[in-house]
Amino acid sequence: MTIRYLHTMVRVLDLEKTMAFFRLLGLEETRRIDNEGGRFTLVFMAPPGQPECPVELTFNWDGDDGLPSDSRHFGHLAYEVDDIYATCAHLQKNGVTINRPPRDGRMAFVRSPDNVSVELLQKGGARAPEEPWASMGNTGHW
Repeated sequence: MTIRYLHTMVRVLDLEKTMAFFRLLGLEETRRIDNEGGRFTLVFMAPPGQPECPVELTFNWDGDDGLPSDSRHFGHLAYEVDDIYATCAHLQKNGVTINRPPRDGRMAFVRSPDNVSVELLQKGGARAPEEPWASMGNTGHW
C-alpha cells in the first residue's frame, strides 16, 4: 500500500484576509479553483519550492453557517522557519497576535483570521532564549 500527503483543508470566512495572513508566513498561492456550480473557491497556498505541501483554503461564496467559531478541534498546521524570532517579530509587526511566544527559542503558536492554530518551529533545534520573547506570557489559547 502506498500513501501520499496531498493537503490540509480549512474553511475560511474572509478569503483575502486569510490569504494575507498566510502570505505573512511566506506561503504563496500555487493553485486556485473557482467553482461556479458549487459556489466556492479553493485556494492552495504552499511554502516557496514546496508545492506538494499546501494548505487548501475553502471559501463558500454564500457564507458558511456551519463554520465553528473556534477551530481548536482541528489541531494545527505546522511550519518550520529559519529564524523563529524574526518570523514572530514580522507577524507581530503586521498585527498578528503571538499566542504562544517562542520563549524556548524553538516553538511559537499564532492563529489565522479564522482561528486556525499555526505552529512555528525553529529549523535545526532551539535558539538561545532572547527578549522580549523569553519573558513574554501566552495570550489567549493556542
